[in-house]
Amino acid sequence: MARLAQTAGLTDVQQEILSTVRDFVDKEIIPVATELEHRDEYPQAIVDGLKELGLFGLMIPEEYGGLGESLLTYALCVEEIARGWMSVSGIINTHFIVAYMLKQHGTREQKEHFLPRMAAGDIRGAFSMSEPGLGSDVSAITSKAVRDGDEYILNGQKMWLTNGGTSSLVAVLVRSDEGHPEGTAPHKSMTTFLVEKEPGFGEVRPGLTIPGKIEKMGYKGVDTTEMIMDGLRVPADRVLGGVTGRGFYQMMDGVEVGRVNVAARGCGVAQRAFELGVRYAQQRHTFGKPIAHHQAIQFKLAEMATKVEAAHAMMVNAARKKDSGERNDLEAGMAKYLASEYCKEVVEDAFRIHGGYGFSKEYEIERLYREAPMLLIGEGTAEIQKMIIGRRLLEEYRFQG
Repeated sequence: MARLAQTAGLTDVQQEILSTVRDFVDKEIIPVATELEHRDEYPQAIVDGLKELGLFGLMIPEEYGGLGESLLTYALCVEEIARGWMSVSGIINTHFIVAYMLKQHGTREQKEHFLPRMAAGDIRGAFSMSEPGLGSDVSAITSKAVRDGDEYILNGQKMWLTNGGTSSLVAVLVRSDEGHPEGTAPHKSMTTFLVEKEPGFGEVRPGLTIPGKIEKMGYKGVDTTEMIMDGLRVPADRVLGGVTGRGFYQMMDGVEVGRVNVAARGCGVAQRAFELGVRYAQQRHTFGKPIAHHQAIQFKLAEMATKVEAAHAMMVNAARKKDSGERNDLEAGMAKYLASEYCKEVVEDAFRIHGGYGFSKEYEIERLYREAPMLLIGEGTAEIQKMIIGRRLLEEYRFQG
């Protein structure tokens, strides 16, 4: 077993789960990931295997057919999966966020209706906040829901849905001014709707269109899409939690655990980049000896390994903080920021170690080099994380003058 990124204090059950996932990654993901990624092919066989392992229900309570595991267990599993292929961890993550939001905020009827089928992997989740002109300013959402009897009519265009085509349930955040007088703060007049749809592209239900996959430089295989709502009718009982105006807080709760997940992805990709770099450095010879024996390469490997270890430790701390029931936005922001930045740096160092061969599509590091930048953006940019961290630090260290 590798020396880096070990986690102390795990139970026997957690260790068994991680061992099973690690074996699956080594045997079923790593050997095919680069080929599938180059073809931008959805990894259906891999997803079916994860479904059989029960990973779609890892954190869903046992009463709804899940395994009832902790965020830490889930994050460590994501770290292993991202080590094999980051796109697969994305398929799991968006599903997990919707399941988490349902578990935390859904009505009893909503939980009983969705969670058992989500745990089995029969319903796949996606969530949607962003819009074409939105960026990080969630308060500027323009998509809107208007009440019409026992239904709401939704209109607007959403952007950057992971699992947009393959999902059958989308948690979507829109404005809903009903019951919120003019002048109400924007974040207090937003609602999350649970929108059921058929998997696929085109018009997937009346009033709802998924145009097609967005072409990306990396993060391939997983479908990233737009979503267009044009007179989409959604029953009032599909308001998450049954009450309007709480959508912003529900989504931020989901994004908070999503940031732990993105940190875990960064850890996994960085670990794989280090593995590739240290292996190549021992195989490649220059001036009569392996390049790993050159001091410059040893320095680089030392820096890479230290970054892998530091990012893993912060990710584990953030997950454990959330599991304890305490507020963890500071820890999650720090973990996401550090892990994504270190991931980019470790991948680039591994790329440099490979020299010209790193530029060849025959080598796995080429794929990682295109995948790492997505982590700098997903679940909030570095600048957004710094804002969160800075504000929380000022709360914790408020000067009493």
